[in-house]
Amino acid sequence: MDYLIIKTLHILSATLMFGTGFGTAFYMFFCNRSRNVQAIAVVTRWVAKADWWFTTPAVIFQPLSGMWLLKQAGWSVGWNWVGLTLVLYAIAGLCWLPVVWLQLRMSDMARLAAANGDAALPSRYWRFERWWTVLGFPAFGGLLVVYWLMVAKPF
Repeated sequence: MDYLIIKTLHILSATLMFGTGFGTAFYMFFCNRSRNVQAIAVVTRWVAKADWWFTTPAVIFQPLSGMWLLKQAGWSVGWNWVGLTLVLYAIAGLCWLPVVWLQLRMSDMARLAAANGDAALPSRYWRFERWWTVLGFPAFGGLLVVYWLMVAKPF
């Protein structure tokens, strides 16, 4: 494989991963604030699908392509920008995995409430929503630093 092709795909997948995650989180966060059960049912369903269709493949491709690029460039994994990137990526991933589970459960609860004509979602939905929100901050914050580390390669 050509280094520039893999590097381009690596950058595009990073953009897709972060962009999809941030975009869907934005819509889900603000849709939840509306408390409109019908809208929440639709948005949570599509957020969960977007995570599976776009974010998951990018999450898998990122470390694979990153390691390949490192090997081709002759860089090593150690306590340098590479090591810190891997630690932050792992932390983001550890936050993201429960977020995906929460999104699926929230989508199920919203779909059921909308189908039943309920005017409100169960309290469990809002507990899950709080955890979903809290876990999003370290995940996105960590990925922002990862982006900077990939570009700056400071140490």
